[in-house]
Amino acid sequence: MTDMKTPEARMPARTRLGQLDIARTLVGLWQVADIEKDGTEIDPERGADHLAAYATSGFDTFDMADHYGSAEIIAGRLLARHAGADRRPLAFTKWCPPPGPMTAQIVRAGVQDRLDRLGVDRVDLLQFHWWSFQHPGWLDALHEMAELRETGLIGELGVTNFDADHLRVALRDGVPLVSNQVSFSLVDRRAAGPLSDLSCETGVKLFAYGTLCGGFLSEKWLGAEYPAQIGDWSKMKYRRFIDTIGGWEAFQALLRAASTIAAKHGVSVSNVATRWVLEQDAVAATIIGARLGESDHMADNLRLFSFALDAEDHAALGAAFAATDPVPGDCGDEYRKPPFLTASGDLSHHLDSIPLAHEAEPAARPGAERVLTGSEWEDIAGYARAQRVGARVFVSGTTATAGLSHKVAPEDAGAQTTYVLDKILAALSALGAGPEDVVRTRIYITDEADVAAISRAHGRVFGAVKPANTLVVVAGLIGGYKVEIEAEAVLSDAAQQA
Repeated sequence: MTDMKTPEARMPARTRLGQLDIARTLVGLWQVADIEKDGTEIDPERGADHLAAYATSGFDTFDMADHYGSAEIIAGRLLARHAGADRRPLAFTKWCPPPGPMTAQIVRAGVQDRLDRLGVDRVDLLQFHWWSFQHPGWLDALHEMAELRETGLIGELGVTNFDADHLRVALRDGVPLVSNQVSFSLVDRRAAGPLSDLSCETGVKLFAYGTLCGGFLSEKWLGAEYPAQIGDWSKMKYRRFIDTIGGWEAFQALLRAASTIAAKHGVSVSNVATRWVLEQDAVAATIIGARLGESDHMADNLRLFSFALDAEDHAALGAAFAATDPVPGDCGDEYRKPPFLTASGDLSHHLDSIPLAHEAEPAARPGAERVLTGSEWEDIAGYARAQRVGARVFVSGTTATAGLSHKVAPEDAGAQTTYVLDKILAALSALGAGPEDVVRTRIYITDEADVAAISRAHGRVFGAVKPANTLVVVAGLIGGYKVEIEAEAVLSDAAQQA
């Protein structure tokens, strides 16, 4: 990556992302939705004028999504002004469909909508978000998007809010991803763990959002009282992160460390917070929020490239980190499981409204229910993916098979385990059970060398539950799979009543 560390630096540094030459500070347009929340849209041409000012200053790479109000339309007006030019600003957007079957037609329509709103023939970078990995449509969608990349409708392909395990599944299954957009800051350092390790292993780069925690990582909040009343969505979200790492006093200690470093270099606290993220090897770029027509902070953000953190700075931040609690889980977990660290808090109602991957049906035994997944072998061999009898749920031996016969991540046992456990959880969900109800798992593997990778994937799902478990090495598995898993669950009284 290129970078500028001299006091004379006056333009954002740049780096390569696949075939794209991008600024290391992306301009995020999520606040367009907040500005427009009263129903009044920003005039597209005036909005494009504001984006043009960013581009002139070197901040020419814009990040948006299908649900960021009229952000795509505004960006499209800016791109139209550069039609036919050798070089133009870049527009990265996201497609965030509701879980469900991801056919070629559905994916093509989603991509076409992005093309139409941007007014382009190709999306520079299309990023994909998925709410629940229990629904297998996410992998189908990524493969369909990869096909559209081959036809030229998509320049590069990325994801957003993927944890390390599911990013690995996609990569090991051959999806040509170049980026993953996740929360990453002095407060939320989850991305510095398994996700950064995977980045170094595969070359997939991270886009860091939430770098300033909605503005909390600034001089304004140093020594300030705890903000009990907040109306801003972004600050509501990141206050939850601050509460999680140990509360306001722990956060103030972190702010004081950043303030001391800022004074040493003659920069702002926000510069220090962003610079720390930029210096992580896995990070391609940070994302700076833009409130079009209200504030831009371009001059301050240009100072990011006038200095570098030294060993003393990192030691001071490290001491502040040690006094905080880590944000639990991996990247993206805040949208999928407790604690829900989002602006609205608990997302259980939203997740409960997501269609199940499968529906239960009556079984042959009176009062029992079963789940069928459509595999031809269920009829040939006469079995169900899972069956519930009273409070007990039994899940058949399950392999990493997508659709009728696609073997997922054929060379990666850990990735296969992740996919298998998602299938098991999907079957349990259809029968009213969850991971907390699992009392036993049995794992069959073909290579002892895969034990660690398989165990880590199992531990990510069942680390807190700790069911009884048996793992054995067998001579081989039908189909050449590396792992097969079966499970048993016992529903609690509350779950049975539900």
